[in-house]
Amino acid sequence: MSESNENIKTSIIALEKHALELWNNGNPDGFINLSSTEVVYIDPAFEQKLEGKKALEDYYNIIRGKIKIDQYEMINPTVQLSSDTAVLTYNYEAHRGGMAFKMNCTEVYRLNSTNKWEILHTHWSFVQSK
Repeated sequence: MSESNENIKTSIIALEKHALELWNNGNPDGFINLSSTEVVYIDPAFEQKLEGKKALEDYYNIIRGKIKIDQYEMINPTVQLSSDTAVLTYNYEAHRGGMAFKMNCTEVYRLNSTNKWEILHTHWSFVQSK
């Protein structure tokens, strides 16, 4: 890795924040553009995982323009690095229509052959109340 670890961590978080900004306004293109062709996507809204960028795009296009988050926060983002892999974990809190939604997110990024970070695996889960 030519970049310092701190620069890589900052870059990964910035990529995710940009994709979230678009997502929160109904535009999934940030996540589509970041996703690898062999991405695996796990979401509590689905009974089974989605496999491949085409399946992810098909899902995102169904909900394109239907998501509008008033305010969100990426809480405690952590990036763990290992050669050409970065694992980003964070808590996500979104506010819409006076309601709050809390989720956990894990994104596995990898450095692709063109030296760009892409999402290989996404896992969303609901925060469990005590």
